Amino acid sequence: MKKILVIHGPNLNLLGEREPGVYGTDTFESINNEIIEHAIKYEFHCDVYQSNHEGEIIDKLHLARKNYDGVILNAGAYTHYSYAIRDAIAAIKIPVVEVHLSNIHSRDEFRHTSVIAPVCVGQISGFGKYSYYMAVDALYYKWKNESGADND
Repeated sequence: MKKILVIHGPNLNLLGEREPGVYGTDTFESINNEIIEHAIKYEFHCDVYQSNHEGEIIDKLHLARKNYDGVILNAGAYTHYSYAIRDAIAAIKIPVVEVHLSNIHSRDEFRHTSVIAPVCVGQISGFGKYSYYMAVDALYYKWKNESGADND
């Protein structure tokens, strides 16, 4: 059974309360429960972690390299300037999918650049909570293709 880790960065614990016009009204708990249920469809074990602290996210990425097959990361604002998180992703050698609820390319200019994107296997943004589901799907198809299984 593949194991994936979803890491939520700063302020995502306030989903449902924080800027609902941008991030939606679904709560942090409800989104996490739905991500876990979606992962179960692929027979993935899915754990969820959230931190507002850059160093804790880095520590979690380091631990993930030994305990998980892949990571889905919404680094929040760290996406745009954390070279430390970028370096942690590059170091762990497991696939990391960058995720954002909002379309970062249609927001403030400073949000258009992701310093972590070049070391991630892909970036999904702009689909609200469904961005996470698409990231689960992407990991499934990545692993399926690597295993040589027939395509659906």
